[in-house]
Amino acid sequence: MSVPGLFADRRVALIHYWLVGMRGGEKVLEALCRMFPQADIFTHVVDPKRLSETLLAHDIRTTRVGRMPFARRLYQNYLPMMPRALEELDLTGYDLVISSEAGPAKGIIPPPGVPHLCYCHSPMRYIWDHYARYKSAAGPAKRAVMGPVFHRLRQWDATSAARVDQIVANSSHVAARIKSYWRRDAGVVPPPVAVDRFAPVPKSDVGDYYLWAGEMVPYKRPDIAIDAFRLLDKPLLVIGGPDRVPSELARRAGPKTRFLGRVSDADLKHHLARCRALIFPGEEDFGIVPVEAMASGRPVIAFGKGGVRDSVVPGKTGFFFQDQSASALVEAVREFEESGLEARCGDACVQQAAQFSERAFQEGILRNLSQIGVC
Repeated sequence: MSVPGLFADRRVALIHYWLVGMRGGEKVLEALCRMFPQADIFTHVVDPKRLSETLLAHDIRTTRVGRMPFARRLYQNYLPMMPRALEELDLTGYDLVISSEAGPAKGIIPPPGVPHLCYCHSPMRYIWDHYARYKSAAGPAKRAVMGPVFHRLRQWDATSAARVDQIVANSSHVAARIKSYWRRDAGVVPPPVAVDRFAPVPKSDVGDYYLWAGEMVPYKRPDIAIDAFRLLDKPLLVIGGPDRVPSELARRAGPKTRFLGRVSDADLKHHLARCRALIFPGEEDFGIVPVEAMASGRPVIAFGKGGVRDSVVPGKTGFFFQDQSASALVEAVREFEESGLEARCGDACVQQAAQFSERAFQEGILRNLSQIGVC
């Protein structure tokens, strides 16, 4: 939906950290673009070849970071330049500013009296709670500068948060981190999920396998799922990149684990609707895939921390395990199978997922805009 005619004559600026692909943050930006079809987009770096038609239909302008050498590939190396680049943007003539924050985006300086709403996917992990992890993985040269540079970035990040009129988090988990790092209260509006693209199948079509889906990166903890299903000796399908399965994960897999790699949207929908349950052992800021599984009528067995606590209802649409380990997941799967939840949760899963539609997201944004007198 687009916003009521009240906004048609207002100039809107959407600020996004960088546009180099289509992931969860860019899906949120698409929803904002559909709300405000007249909006202009400001970002640090843009790669038009990797963007959707929805985004490309808008006027996209870059900060001076986008003019740096090899910016599309090395944009994260220019992180220390981004705060000043944001503050140099001239937003004269705009009536409303909405920033989409996961990298530096909220630090713009709007014209006097112009409201600024920040939708926060996450405070920058690499300067806050994941700082030690990123530093340990960096090379010697980067480690030498990370201390003083990131110290200044943290100061700027907290200071710039104080300039925002209204902050909206994508989950209660992120709202708590905002309170911890920025000392600001935040409303919660879950990100839009295309729940209408998913649908359950008859119970007779559900298979005898469990599913893990996502990029095989460490924080999503595919290793826990793979270890647990080797111990359980039960079928597990693993969907997602990279194209070549990491050798360590391949060695850990049991004989009933299959790696399907990257699959089409149609194949992903097929398996989400036919798995016994989605296995979700990572801790994420929100987590789109659990909502997609529930929209497909299937329950979720998840590590009970992070944004999943806002989406999955334990005992009704899934199960939580509290220790992020293979042994805890093994016990959760056994408890799930003994509970009978699998046979009765289909309608409840679909109803729960419906709360995370794009319309619900847009209504939440309008509700928060009204709190700062915009509508």
